[in-house]
Amino acid sequence: MYSKNLKDIQTALLNGDYTVEDLLVFYLDNIAQQKEHNAYVQVFKDEALFQAQALDKKIKSDSESLGSLFGAVISIKDNLCYKGHSVTAGSKMLHGFVSPYSSTVVERLIQSDAIIIGTTNCDEFSMGSTNETSFYGPVLNAVSKEHTPGGSTGGGAVAV
Repeated sequence: MYSKNLKDIQTALLNGDYTVEDLLVFYLDNIAQQKEHNAYVQVFKDEALFQAQALDKKIKSDSESLGSLFGAVISIKDNLCYKGHSVTAGSKMLHGFVSPYSSTVVERLIQSDAIIIGTTNCDEFSMGSTNETSFYGPVLNAVSKEHTPGGSTGGGAVAV
């Protein structure tokens, strides 16, 4: 089992206890096992694996240049722009839109060596409080399907 604390994850990665790729595969498997909750709109499996492998090489060859978030595997809400990736804000109206740029927060995550694993489901245009109005269908509460995951960021909440 992997630590949920980034500092501990980073220490384990530097000590060679496991690799970023191992960590990423653990998260990818977890996403696949929890698919029925509809938390994710997109999972960037191949891209994230490529980034994990590149970080593993960097850890071995140039650990001094690692960003402050190396080892962090992060999801972003489907209303944040990520260059070259679809962003819909949970709306059919934006289906097929590919962002020509990355938002500042996404740029900073990448510059800090975080790996973006995918986008999470949200209420359409993030305007809601139950996460039931997404074009992709409702997000189901991970604890009780009889309750909402809450907020327009229910996909992110359930992913955690």
